[in-house]
Amino acid sequence: MNKLYAVDLNCDMGESFGAYSLGHDEAILPSITSANIACGYHAGDPAVMKRTVRLALQHGVAIGAHPGLPDLVGFGRREMAVSPEEAYDMTVYQLGALAAFVRAEGGTVHHVKPHGALYNMAAVNPTLAEALAEAVYQVHPEACLYGLAGSALISAGQKLGLHVAQEVFADRTYQPNGTLTPRRQPNALLTDPAAAIAQVVRMVQEGKVQALSGEDVTIQADTVCIHGDGAHALEFAQRIRATLQQAGITIQAPYQTTA
Repeated sequence: MNKLYAVDLNCDMGESFGAYSLGHDEAILPSITSANIACGYHAGDPAVMKRTVRLALQHGVAIGAHPGLPDLVGFGRREMAVSPEEAYDMTVYQLGALAAFVRAEGGTVHHVKPHGALYNMAAVNPTLAEALAEAVYQVHPEACLYGLAGSALISAGQKLGLHVAQEVFADRTYQPNGTLTPRRQPNALLTDPAAAIAQVVRMVQEGKVQALSGEDVTIQADTVCIHGDGAHALEFAQRIRATLQQAGITIQAPYQTTA
């Protein structure tokens, strides 16, 4: 009997701010199953948050909070020396902001995925990971915590009894320890769409990814991050969904029973 495979396609959204527009949110929504919506710290504003929540609900896409570091200028991609307590407080604050819009629009918060530097810091710092997981547990204990596959954030969520989704990346390369190649290093990004899609299919079906060193790394792929702000983002989103479905892989949000 053939093994059944399922995976989520998630995308960071709501990252426009004021007069600045970023991403192709409305066009990409039909191709994904969960949306990570910026909460105003690294990007987003009240109007953008409301609009993005409405769009996600219209398309039946699972809504997630995407809390980041308070760094609009650096788009939340620069590390900051925040304490675990500060990380907890800023996460609770942002979860509350998005939850208010979701509730006002008649929806529910399905998941939480930290953004950028906060995500990467929590992947390797157990104390920080525990603070973020605790924030999710206190505000949305029923929600799913998205984190880098095999990371400290996943372990922290599991320890608290949260639903967790181990995340992999379509357009990023990997190190032998299972972490992403830092963006500032050469070959951090996979620029060939065919190679990126082949990497995802293998991660889902075989549970392996080839590191830049050439060795295979064991990895669990519950959810795949695709980026919505590239020049060919829409085309890539459509192509990766079609390819996964052609491979017999069900596309659905974690802990949901419908595609």
